[in-house]
Amino acid sequence: MKKYLKPCVFILSLIPFLIIFYKILFNQLGPEPVKEITHHTGEWTLIFICLTLAMSPLKRLTNFFIWISFRRMLGLFIFFYATLHMLTYVIIDYRLDFESISKDILTKKFIFVGFAAWLLLVPLALTSSKKAMIFLKDKWKKLHRLIYIIAILGVLHFIWLVKKDLTEPLIYAVIVIALMLFRFKFKKI
Repeated sequence: MKKYLKPCVFILSLIPFLIIFYKILFNQLGPEPVKEITHHTGEWTLIFICLTLAMSPLKRLTNFFIWISFRRMLGLFIFFYATLHMLTYVIIDYRLDFESISKDILTKKFIFVGFAAWLLLVPLALTSSKKAMIFLKDKWKKLHRLIYIIAILGVLHFIWLVKKDLTEPLIYAVIVIALMLFRFKFKKI
């Protein structure tokens, strides 16, 4: 069963990319194309963070170990969509103007935490293989606990970005906090 489910999860995880690619290809991005791409990739980064964090609680609730087998792939999709999000900002929006980008990172707190979250994702993506897991031993688990900090930074990035209606970022905040508390609660029992 796992043999068929993993490719299905992979294909489903690519759908957001295919949607934005379709919109770009057929000029369907609306009046603010850069904003549309940035929002789309950022939102899917948060969705994949929530999905990844949900795998352990799902395993505990259902007693099915299969959820854990999706965690690495979903984690790599976090990095994929976060990188697309960041590259949209760096290449399309700022056209590789590193002076302006550096100034934004230092002066705009939502960009600072977003960039920090992406930087923390890099070692997780680089050490996601089974070889890295074997090589790093106990340190691997400690390193991959950075996902909790990344999740918090991702939610803060969205909260600080939004100026008026905080409903959507607060929904993500509640989901992330609930998933973290669920994990914490089970570890204490």
